[in-house]
Amino acid sequence: METFLIAFIAVAFAEMGDRPQLLAAALASRFGRNGPVIAGLVIASLINALVSAYAGSFIKDWISEDPLLLFRSLAYLFAGVAMLAPRKAIDLLAGWKTGPFWTSLLGLFILQFGDKSQFIIAVEGAAGQHWLLAALGGWLGMLVAGIAAIILKQRLAELLPLKALRLTAGALMLALGVAMALSAWRIL
Repeated sequence: METFLIAFIAVAFAEMGDRPQLLAAALASRFGRNGPVIAGLVIASLINALVSAYAGSFIKDWISEDPLLLFRSLAYLFAGVAMLAPRKAIDLLAGWKTGPFWTSLLGLFILQFGDKSQFIIAVEGAAGQHWLLAALGGWLGMLVAGIAAIILKQRLAELLPLKALRLTAGALMLALGVAMALSAWRIL
């Protein structure tokens, strides 16, 4: 259960104010229909979470505990740096004529692929008891952030200080990554 909770909390915070969340809100506004956008988000996030956690499960068999902790620290350091970096404008996929479901599914899948959340899910899949718990936790973390953005759209930024939340979570992820790295090197 620890694997599930860590993946859920880390991914939910990593997604706040991030590009997939903003794209989901923009697509819901563009199409004026939440259902197909939510369905696209659910499937895209599920595929990404399963691929990430399953790939992470292979790493577990190849490396020992200290290198795994170092790999885990790198994922959190990467997430922290990415969250603190300035945001680039997102492509609103205005030229895509595939409809709300397919635009959401494909656009969000592509945007999430190789993102920090995928690395977090992979390392939690490698570090945890079972990779499916990391996949489920990470998937639900992505859904919490994405569905909130779809339902609230522009009001999300009014209700939550997304920039401050993203910067605070980024600093916490950096601190966690540094602590894990120091522990892996037996300094802490």
